[in-house]
Amino acid sequence: MNWYVVYTKPKWEKKVSEKLNQIGIECYCPLVTQIKQWSDRKKKIEVPLFNSYVFVQLQDADRNSVFQVAGAVRYLFWLGKPAIVKEEEIEIIKKSLTDLNVSEISVTPFQVGDRIKLESGVFSNQDAIVQEVSKTHYILVLESLGCVLKIKYK
Repeated sequence: MNWYVVYTKPKWEKKVSEKLNQIGIECYCPLVTQIKQWSDRKKKIEVPLFNSYVFVQLQDADRNSVFQVAGAVRYLFWLGKPAIVKEEEIEIIKKSLTDLNVSEISVTPFQVGDRIKLESGVFSNQDAIVQEVSKTHYILVLESLGCVLKIKYK
């Protein structure tokens, strides 16, 4: 069985995860504890590590069953197919969240000027510099090849 990524309504991650477990679908919503400050107090709350994402493990034929739950919007797609997350990657997330030496975890998108190494595709193992980030694409500079790469996403 594969792990898939379900996109949820904003702030519905925990509700969707709970309802999916109730109907017998194995799911995982990684949570981190944060301290929130209000005007009169501080409080520890658990928030999702990935906003609007829940991981589900099920057979490919059973993928539509997640839409029985209110708040599940669609699957996350990669290259025209539902994105599949490896079991090892789920285990790494689980392990890193239980590590006692970690005090804070946050997920941020690439920023202009970041140096990255491309891990897949035609340009795998190439170093790149993020030149532009927009709602629809990234523009990367591949200095070693002397070219600019524009990556569009949906």
